[in-house]
Amino acid sequence: MVDELVIAPNFKVGNDLIFIPDFSASFNDLFKKKVYTAGEIAYCDQFNDSLLRYASTWAAKEAVYKAIKQFDPSTLGWKKIEITRNKPAGQPQAIIHKDNAGFNISLTISHDGDYVWAIALIDTNLRRL
Repeated sequence: MVDELVIAPNFKVGNDLIFIPDFSASFNDLFKKKVYTAGEIAYCDQFNDSLLRYASTWAAKEAVYKAIKQFDPSTLGWKKIEITRNKPAGQPQAIIHKDNAGFNISLTISHDGDYVWAIALIDTNLRRL
């Protein structure tokens, strides 16, 4: 018997990997204003290593976006996806600012050296409406 891992169709997964030196080279005020909410900017700017926090938040937004787009092709701007934490360096959570979004999203972010990685898992059967 062969063991198989089967992900049920009601789960959607998104992930993103950021190479921090490339992110740093393209990070500027215009990108910051276009992509991040006021809350995300306040969170990232409270750290000495704010660039790492911006990269982590960007990876998380990308991961959430990729998961959502698998079953909802409608337009979703970057500020409609907000990454929050319950405390500094706390567990990340995604808030979707869209009518009837109600997504149940599990999100994790990791970083090591020059890389940041985020993964988002959405259970579409557990939508909160």
